[in-house]
Amino acid sequence: MSTVSRHYHVIGLMSGTSMDGLDIALCRFELQGEQWSYAILAAETLPYTSDWLVRLQSLPELTGEELMAEHAAYGNFLGQAVCDFQKRHPHSVDFVASHGHTVFHQPDRGFTFQAGAGSAIAAVCGLPVVSDFRTADVAMGGQGAPLVPIGDRLLFSPFDACLNLGGIANISFEREGRRIAFDVSPCNLLLNDLAGRIGLPYDDGGKLASSGSINDSLLQRLNALPYYTRPFPKSLGREDIEHDFLPLLDEELMVADSLATVIRHIAVQLAAVLPAKKEAKLLISGGGALNTALIAEISANVNCEVVVGTPDLLHFKEALIFAFLGVLRWREAVNVLSSVTGSRSDHCAGSINLP
Repeated sequence: MSTVSRHYHVIGLMSGTSMDGLDIALCRFELQGEQWSYAILAAETLPYTSDWLVRLQSLPELTGEELMAEHAAYGNFLGQAVCDFQKRHPHSVDFVASHGHTVFHQPDRGFTFQAGAGSAIAAVCGLPVVSDFRTADVAMGGQGAPLVPIGDRLLFSPFDACLNLGGIANISFEREGRRIAFDVSPCNLLLNDLAGRIGLPYDDGGKLASSGSINDSLLQRLNALPYYTRPFPKSLGREDIEHDFLPLLDEELMVADSLATVIRHIAVQLAAVLPAKKEAKLLISGGGALNTALIAEISANVNCEVVVGTPDLLHFKEALIFAFLGVLRWREAVNVLSSVTGSRSDHCAGSINLP
């Protein structure tokens, strides 16, 4: 692909593990000298219908044939979502960058799979599509995650560390000239599961957690999980949450107490991995940043300035950065860091599908 252009308009698509909906962001990127700048021109979260929620939740249980059919169908859905978004926000667009929806993530077994065929997206919306960002890294011996840190380095360099509070909490920071990043702990995947036990989609603002008490036994069992002693690079998948974490959440405990304990657990694990640096600034984004109880617990446990991102960054930072990963792929530039994922070398990942 040509590297002549210095500015790009890209639609980024992101569907996270917590399945709150599809994030769509129209982003502008410009390269001036060696410095990238960005702007989010328009962005929306499209809540999934009950039908799509059921379909996405059932993907891991499908046969191979059924999964491929849904892979294509979800790609068609994404392509139509782009068409509808462009009608509401008319603007020239160079291409689409789509993360897809993670169904399987087992790098230790050599595979990861994100539903939403790039070829189907391109066919429906009529734009080039960059997708399938993770598989190349796993094939090169990496974790295939996290991929956001290259964006943290190039777009958010004024911050010493960037924390995303999504279904899983992940962090990114510089250490001795190398970008380090990994999944810190589960986040909304656990919190939403607990809220769901009393019929709520999530703990709005952390009000339930604020009313609960820390259960020391549960906290100790969570903190003792083997994941926390593993060296990075490392990542968590849905399978890890279901196998290792959810079984510890005792049904007999009050939900509010379990929520309070999980929030303390997240804050403790974050404090343990943050780099020690005077006057450090931590940027927090992701849906979990709206949980004021969680932010308060983090602020009380970490030794740095906590900066909660602007509303656009809270909701759309991952869509923004996957749009940026698409730009780097389009330019045939490095968009995956081996220091982060553990792959053999830095590389340029993502498949390009033309309409």
